Amino acid sequence: MRYFEPAPGFTLSCVALGGHEYLDDGRSRGFNESFADAITPGHIFPGFGGPGRRAVLARAYDLGINFFDVTLDSEKEALGRNLAEMPPPHDVFVQTRPEGMVYGYDPGNAKLLDLGLLRAEVQRCLGLLRRERIDILNCAIMAAALKGRADYLDILAGNVAELQREGLIGLAAADTFSGLAVYRAMVATGAFATLNVNFNLADDGPGDGLLGLPAGIVAREAFIKGEIFRLGQAAGIPDAGLLARAAMKWVMAHKGVDAVIAGAATPAHLTANVAAALMPAMNEDEMAALAAIAVLPEFDALRTARRRAFLETAR
Repeated sequence: MRYFEPAPGFTLSCVALGGHEYLDDGRSRGFNESFADAITPGHIFPGFGGPGRRAVLARAYDLGINFFDVTLDSEKEALGRNLAEMPPPHDVFVQTRPEGMVYGYDPGNAKLLDLGLLRAEVQRCLGLLRRERIDILNCAIMAAALKGRADYLDILAGNVAELQREGLIGLAAADTFSGLAVYRAMVATGAFATLNVNFNLADDGPGDGLLGLPAGIVAREAFIKGEIFRLGQAAGIPDAGLLARAAMKWVMAHKGVDAVIAGAATPAHLTANVAAALMPAMNEDEMAALAAIAVLPEFDALRTARRRAFLETAR
């Protein structure tokens, strides 16, 4: 395993294990069962953190993964329970978000500016995680927050600093679905040590102006939320393992990417993902698979739309 250090005392594995668990058709649980429930604080879907997930967690330990990312409350609760059931052989770092306050779930992301509300939410999350500190708090905002008030980031940065002073969080991560300009504004505050971003064959906009920012870059959605496999079928490439390796290698071959969040339904999937991340040089079959996808008209349309959406706010 390789590691990076976004701040003193935080040595993180270059592969983070994502908290998603999966339905039989490959879609993530929770969000694809009931989106409204998935983003409701306190809602726990049954069955998370069972034997299959514990096997994946055990393999993560064996591979040297010490960085874990969880989103909805079911994932938080499962990770906290599993870590207690299966104490890790090394220190681990957990990244999560305050529920109902990020992305478009809270108009203008106003709740993040209320220190009392944010503190209470962090403490609630810590109860689910059974931890004393959220190592990395994911502060995901939308452009509307910055347009709503000029001092938004100053207040948010102050709240982050106070939660750090109180020992409730270690670091904060910058995150948005609003594009490059919002990432740049967040990183410029100095409050965010890491940056979470969709980066993959279709979401390649971050390669222009983002990877060089002074923050640890954590890529996600290497498989385009599973779209890479459908595109592979359209290109006449049914080998999911080949496509997964190629997609993971494409991400990790970019200078400036420090880590990738990998989802895994089985220990074997996680092992393959880590192997690809650690040795990102592609063989001829992998390069040919991505090239075949790249010439699909539907892929070109997807990439063009996503690239425009990511970069246009920088103008």
